[in-house]
Amino acid sequence: MRILIVSQVFWPDTASAAQHLGELAETLKSRGHEIDVLTSKYDYENKRISYPSNEIYQNIRIQRLNHSKFGKKNIPCRLIDFLSFNCMVTFRLLKIKRKSYDAILGLTTPPLLPFICILCSKLKKIPFYYWAMDLQPELAITCGLIKKDSLKAKILSAVGNYTFRHSDKIIALDDYMKSYIQSKGLLKHSIKTIPVWPVLTQSYDGNRNENPFKIEQNFGDKIVIMYSGNHSFVHPLDTLLESAEQLKNNPNFLFVFIGEGTQKNKVTEFKQRCQNIIQLPYQPKENIHLSLSSADFQVVVMGKNNSGYTHPNKIYGAMLAGSTIIYIGEKKSFIYDLLQKIKGNIHVNHSESDSLTKQLLNYSQTRDLIIAQGQLNKAYAQEHFNPKELKDAMCEFIENK
Repeated sequence: MRILIVSQVFWPDTASAAQHLGELAETLKSRGHEIDVLTSKYDYENKRISYPSNEIYQNIRIQRLNHSKFGKKNIPCRLIDFLSFNCMVTFRLLKIKRKSYDAILGLTTPPLLPFICILCSKLKKIPFYYWAMDLQPELAITCGLIKKDSLKAKILSAVGNYTFRHSDKIIALDDYMKSYIQSKGLLKHSIKTIPVWPVLTQSYDGNRNENPFKIEQNFGDKIVIMYSGNHSFVHPLDTLLESAEQLKNNPNFLFVFIGEGTQKNKVTEFKQRCQNIIQLPYQPKENIHLSLSSADFQVVVMGKNNSGYTHPNKIYGAMLAGSTIIYIGEKKSFIYDLLQKIKGNIHVNHSESDSLTKQLLNYSQTRDLIIAQGQLNKAYAQEHFNPKELKDAMCEFIENK
């Protein structure tokens, strides 16, 4: 097959979608397919970082598009960047020949991109395959960025529903997402649930106290609670930060925040009054296994009413790294369902910082239990979230007529 991948992010960007998409493209290429990529010229988090306009990586042809680069200063800046990227993609897709690809594979980032791909795929007589990750405008509505009954919400919802109904194939990340998409009128045979895989290229199996990252960052003998990933309003960190503040005078705990995003400033504000908080930038992919496994607890957050609209895939890497999981969110979610299969992890709802603090204090009395729980998580992830098997499942779904 000849496949065109369209996404704002791609290798070597550190965004989760970029890493998963890069690995999928490599797997498709290894199975004999011809892969072209249309993506952004600029890094997702830091617009000062730019990549070559044209590049060949692992025999995958990448064309990166120039567009505005105001960054994430505020919502208007982000919208301008999204709009300009979508415009550039539209012009580029209109230039391709009819039936020149066997499939166009598109992601959800940025908003409206799948709709643009659908329209162009119909014009060019090319099937469109939709890898659904964060769903918009559903997330924007539940997070309060768009009023539910506003004209904007109705228009964007109609556009999203059109995309669901007219995609030739859709890959959903969990059954909650699959059920929601099917409710919009998609034929059942056209959608498949395939979770994303851990992007760890290596694993650290040594003693946690001898972990090079832990030694380098001088974590010492503290119990490390880590949130690693996008600091997004979709995954609010308030409960975790409030617990950190409650434990700020306890020398046994250290709260580590790795990454960027719209909530980073909030973390910085808490850090100014809580000496038990440290902030670090995104780590290189080749070192993620060390940073994740340096923590006793990994935190995964699902925003209120967001189940079925987003899929915090950091849960897989956190489990594979051998950490005990702290899940902050509602019970109606794939994360809660998963953790019910591995008893012993921590779950609290949003605003239950007192409960989180109490459970952390209880765990601190039995450090061996933290390690044992982490090993149970790791064993489960190794058995059920094998990267090769999940990537092969994706490829087979794409390949089947």
